[in-house]
Amino acid sequence: MTQRIDYTKTSPAGVKALGGIYAYIAQCGLENTLIELVNLRVSQINGCAFCLDMHTRDLLKKGLNPVKLALVQVWNESGNVFNEREKAALAWAEIVTRVSETHVPDEAFEAASAVFEDKELADLTMAIGLINAYNRLAISFRNVPQEAINA
Repeated sequence: MTQRIDYTKTSPAGVKALGGIYAYIAQCGLENTLIELVNLRVSQINGCAFCLDMHTRDLLKKGLNPVKLALVQVWNESGNVFNEREKAALAWAEIVTRVSETHVPDEAFEAASAVFEDKELADLTMAIGLINAYNRLAISFRNVPQEAINA
C-alpha cells in the first residue's frame, strides 16, 4: 500500500484546525484512557489500520492491560473488564459512528446521559467525530501504519 497524498503537507491549515479540536479534547476533563479506548473502537469499526496501530501503541504505552486491549472489540461481552464509564463511552461511540444506520435512538442517548454529564457527553461526541474524521483521512489517502514502516 502506498500513501496517496500527505494531507499534512498539502493542507496544513486543515490539519491545524483538527489539531485544535484534538487539543481541546485532551484537556476537556474526560479521562485520557477513555478517549483512547473510544479512538481504538471507532478505528476498529471504520477499519483504519493506521489509527488502529497508533492507538494500540498509545494504550500500551499508558500501561493498559493487553488482555483488556484485545477485548475492546467485544467490550459488551467482556463482563467486568470495562468499567461503567468505559462501557457507556464505547456504546455511544458505536452508535454515533454508525449514525447513518442508527440515527442515534433515544434509548442510546438516555443510556449515555445516565453516565455522563451534558458537557462530558458533548465532549465525548466531539472526540468521536474527530476520530471518525481522522479515520476517513487516513483510509482515503492510505496512511501507512507505523508497524509497516518499521517492518
